[in-house]
Amino acid sequence: MNEFEQRLRRLPARKLPTDWRAEILAAAMPVRTAAPVNGLVLLRARLAELFWPHPKAWAGLAAAWAIILLLNLSATDRAPVLAENSASPSPEVIEQLHHQQLMFAELIGTTVAPDADRVKTGPPQPHTCRDTFAL
Repeated sequence: MNEFEQRLRRLPARKLPTDWRAEILAAAMPVRTAAPVNGLVLLRARLAELFWPHPKAWAGLAAAWAIILLLNLSATDRAPVLAENSASPSPEVIEQLHHQQLMFAELIGTTVAPDADRVKTGPPQPHTCRDTFAL
């Protein structure tokens, strides 16, 4: 120990004034109120405990999510609304498209049967092998 510390130990301890002691103890003790615990107050206290270590980081994260949400809502696809409002194609347009389909089939060398003449195929049926194992 150095000399200063030894001199301090030899000095007698002074007694604090009583009004100072009461003031210091009152400042150190938390004041408890008898107010009823409100759910909102309790939620706020829990959120403060959660966010207190890094409030700026949490605020930045919340702001980023808000921006993402706004961009997502502003970029909604309005194509279905336009498709619902558009008129159906005229019979002439449908006939021209069918004619183009037939011409394309001729060019690539296949034949396209009209919808009414096409054979509708269902799901594959199970095959039985009873004939092959008959003795």
